[in-house]
Amino acid sequence: MNKKNYGFETKLISQDCYIDGKTGAVNPPVYYSSTFHQGQFDSFGPFDYTRSGNPTRKVLEETIAELEGGVQGFAFASGMAAISSAFMLLSSGDHVIISEDVYGGTFRMVTKVLTKFQIQHTFVDMTDLDAVAGAFRPNTKVVYVETPSNPLLHITDIRGVVKLAKAHNCLVYVDNTFMTPLYQRPLELGADIVLHSATKFLAGHSDVVAGLAVVKDEKLADQLYFIQNSFGAVLGIPDCWALLRGMKTLSVRMKQSSESAQVIAEFLQNHPLVEEVFYPGLATHAGHEIHLGQATSAGAVLSFRLPNKDIAKTFVENLEIPVFAVSLGAVESILSYPATMSHAAMGQKEREKRGITDGLLRLSVGLENCEDLVADLAQALEIAERAVGAGTVAARTVGRFI
Repeated sequence: MNKKNYGFETKLISQDCYIDGKTGAVNPPVYYSSTFHQGQFDSFGPFDYTRSGNPTRKVLEETIAELEGGVQGFAFASGMAAISSAFMLLSSGDHVIISEDVYGGTFRMVTKVLTKFQIQHTFVDMTDLDAVAGAFRPNTKVVYVETPSNPLLHITDIRGVVKLAKAHNCLVYVDNTFMTPLYQRPLELGADIVLHSATKFLAGHSDVVAGLAVVKDEKLADQLYFIQNSFGAVLGIPDCWALLRGMKTLSVRMKQSSESAQVIAEFLQNHPLVEEVFYPGLATHAGHEIHLGQATSAGAVLSFRLPNKDIAKTFVENLEIPVFAVSLGAVESILSYPATMSHAAMGQKEREKRGITDGLLRLSVGLENCEDLVADLAQALEIAERAVGAGTVAARTVGRFI
C-alpha cells in the first residue's frame, strides 16, 4: 500500500524517516552536533552545519510536509519566526492584504517591522470577499489569512481568497495553527504557504516553542530555505525531537478537546450572562457553512463575551480548572484575556474596532473531563452573575439618594 494512501493517524506514527536505519530505534535520534565531518575534500555530505540542516530537524520537516501535502517543510524557533520568514519573501514597495483580526504578534510584525522596510499593508475583513477584492493594488504580492481567526474565530473562504489572489498573481499564506493538518489542509485548497505556531496543538504540552512552514512548490521551497538559512531562526534540535513526540498524539488529543469544545460552546451560548459565543461548530456562527466546506472539525478553541472587564475578572478569579495564561493548544485548558495577553500589541481603539472588547475571553479546551469543565465554568459564571446582581442593587440604592 502506498504511504500516501494511509490515514492521517497512521501518517503521524508510521513515517519511514522515524526508524533509525543503523539501530532500528523507533524514535529518531537526537543529533546534538553543530557541525559534520566531510569525508572528501571535493564533495560534501548532506549536512555540514546545523543552521543549514540537521538529521533530526529533517525528520520533523519531512513529517509536517507529508501531513500538509506540501513539497517541503521548514522548522523555525517560534511561530513568529516562521511568519516573519515568510514575510521576508517580500521586497520593499510590496503590499500585503491581511486578515483584520489576526494574532497580536502578527499585527505587531506587520505594523511595526514590515513598515520599516517600506512594505505596505491593508487590513481587511476576510469574511467579505468583495472587501478582499477591493483591497488589491498593482503592488500586492501576498494575501495573509488566519482561519479560524484569533481570537474571534472568523472564517475565511480559503478557496474564494485563492481565486481572487491568483487573478492578481499573488501568493496566499494561511495560518493553520487552530486547525492543524488534521482538520484543515490549506495547500489542498490552493494556498501557497501554510504556517503554524507549532507551540500550540502540534506540540500540545506547553513545553516547546516552535514554528513550522510548508510550501506547495519547489520554487517557493528554494526561496524559503534561503531565508531560513540566512536568517538563522531555526528550531533547536531537542525541541525538534520533543515536537515530533507531541505530534504523534495530535489526533487523539484534538479529537477529545474538540468534542469538549463543542459541548462547552453550546453551554455558554445558553447562559444568560454570556453575550456572545464565537465557535464555528455552532450553527449560529456566521462562517459555519463555509468552515464545514473546508475543514472537518470546529477545533478546540472558542471565545465568548461577557458584559465588561469587571465581570470577566470576577469570572476568571473564581475558576478552578483552566489555567489563566497566554498561548493555547495544550493538554490543560487555557483561558486567556486577549485585551492584555494575545492582543496587547493593539491599542484599545484597534481592538474595539475588531470586536476585541474588555469582556472578551478565549478558551483553549484541554483534555480534562468535559463535565468537570462545564461545572467549573457554571460555578464561576454563577458567582459573576451574583456580583452583577449585587452591583445592580447597590446602584439602585445609591440612585435613590441622588
